[in-house]
Amino acid sequence: MMTDQSSVRESQDNLLKQAARILRTRYELGKGYVDVSSAEAADLVVTLEATASTNGSDGVDREEAIALAHRLVDDDQPEMSPMWPRASAERHPG
Repeated sequence: MMTDQSSVRESQDNLLKQAARILRTRYELGKGYVDVSSAEAADLVVTLEATASTNGSDGVDREEAIALAHRLVDDDQPEMSPMWPRASAERHPG
C-alpha cells in the first residue's frame, strides 16, 4: 500500500501546529517549563509554525522539529530535543 505523500505532509504540519498551540497555551496559563522563558517559548512556537508552513528551506531540521512536536504533545521530556532552547544554549555556549 502506497502512502499519499501530501497526506503525510499534512499530518506532519498539523502535528507541528498542534505542538505550537500546546506550548503557547501552557505559557498563557502560566504553566510553562521552568527552564524556558516566555520569550524562548514564543520563539519556539514561531519556529514550529514556520516549519509547518515552509518547504524546509529555512534551515530548520524538519525531522527534529517533528520529533520535538511529538514530545510536546505527549509531554515526554521535550528538553531532550536539540531544538529545546536550553539544550541549544548548552551545546553552543557563549
